Amino acid sequence: MSAPPNTRGVPIEGTRQLVEYLDQGSKPPEDWRIGTEHEKFVFRLDDHRPVPYEGEHGIAALLEAMTRFGWTRVYEGDRLLALSQGRCTITLEPAGQFELSGAPLETIHETCAEVQGHLKQVRKIAGEFGLGMIGLGFEPKWRLEDMPRMPKGRSEIMRRYMPKVGTLGLDMMHRTCTVQVNLDFSSEADMVRKMRVGMALQPLATALFAASPFTEGRPNGFLSYRSHIWTDTDNQRAGILPFVFEPDFGFERYVDWVLDAPMYFVYRDGQYLDAAGQSFRDFMAGKLPALPGEIPHMGDWSDHLTTVFPEVRLKRFIEMRGADGGPWRRLCALPAFWVGLLYDSEALDAAASLIADWTAEEVIAMRNAVPAQGLATPFRSRTLREVALEVLAIARHGLHRRGRRNSIADDESHFLDPLFTIAGSGKTPAEDLLRDFYEKWGERIDPIYEEYAY
Repeated sequence: MSAPPNTRGVPIEGTRQLVEYLDQGSKPPEDWRIGTEHEKFVFRLDDHRPVPYEGEHGIAALLEAMTRFGWTRVYEGDRLLALSQGRCTITLEPAGQFELSGAPLETIHETCAEVQGHLKQVRKIAGEFGLGMIGLGFEPKWRLEDMPRMPKGRSEIMRRYMPKVGTLGLDMMHRTCTVQVNLDFSSEADMVRKMRVGMALQPLATALFAASPFTEGRPNGFLSYRSHIWTDTDNQRAGILPFVFEPDFGFERYVDWVLDAPMYFVYRDGQYLDAAGQSFRDFMAGKLPALPGEIPHMGDWSDHLTTVFPEVRLKRFIEMRGADGGPWRRLCALPAFWVGLLYDSEALDAAASLIADWTAEEVIAMRNAVPAQGLATPFRSRTLREVALEVLAIARHGLHRRGRRNSIADDESHFLDPLFTIAGSGKTPAEDLLRDFYEKWGERIDPIYEEYAY
């Protein structure tokens, strides 16, 4: 979750500024970077309970202890709620899920080194505190009422608003973890192609990374319960965006959609003001009930862009948002998957050709089926597993052609190996977890915290 904004920017005088703001993200290919974000649950080693903000070994103390590695404290009011180091940040999700937002890096080799370095740090501190961390799409044991609440202003606003627009929003906030990758585009036309490929193939990423089959200690009937939760969180700001597949899609269409998504908040003088359900269009007209007579600045628009949650989100870069959290090898595999498809022109051509005649209705149907069916989801005359093998081959060739090699001359394609293993078997990570639950753990959930922790 985003840290408090640093600047308000210039006043907004019209929608053209909002379109230009997105267009300013365009970069030449030599400046394209890879940014990876991942969340993990923090738990106590002795009883596997989630960890509150306060206390000698609470989340705030964990953040404070991380400063020994050179992290700088970021406060909201007088509360320590984030850390920064260069272009990296550590932030907290609403129940204390620990999120690393990585720096924009040139290669997946660098990305994986960044992830490994971060996990080494958190293992060191967490171990001293008697804590552990685990990457899964959904908290496997504890009830919603068992989850702690971080003292974040925007989270408090969202907690009040979520039950008004869906039944699972509070679960999304407090009991889910994800991994996502942020990628660049060179122009509006390049953005359109990448958004279409990303939106069409996001259900496939969900299937490959599905790792949330448990709720409150028992199988929940899903492979990615995290993904299912998004179907009833807030449908005005989430899901597949059908207009992405329409001929006139571009920056302006996306701006129009975001403007029609209700607001959550306005950040002023170090505080989040509740504007939940209010209109950014009214804000631009000086008619926002939360701030009557005031017009927004570009910082407000940047904030508002963070409060929509489609499967692929556009800012000044593109966010791929469909994957459950998981072990470190899969944290490296997600950027490999999308970089292989989108950062090589031949691979992007092949992926765009593959999905060229897919309809928005087909993609939505696939997205709605995947949380329960995973790679067995039928699509036209085959299953998603077969599609996965074809798409992974495209991504692998794209990474070969990129030719970004490490010190022992390996290119980035080996980061796809875990996904080839998953697709080859036809079994999602969630199905491996279910197998362990029944065959190895005696239908007890606690061993998951010991065997799957970082």
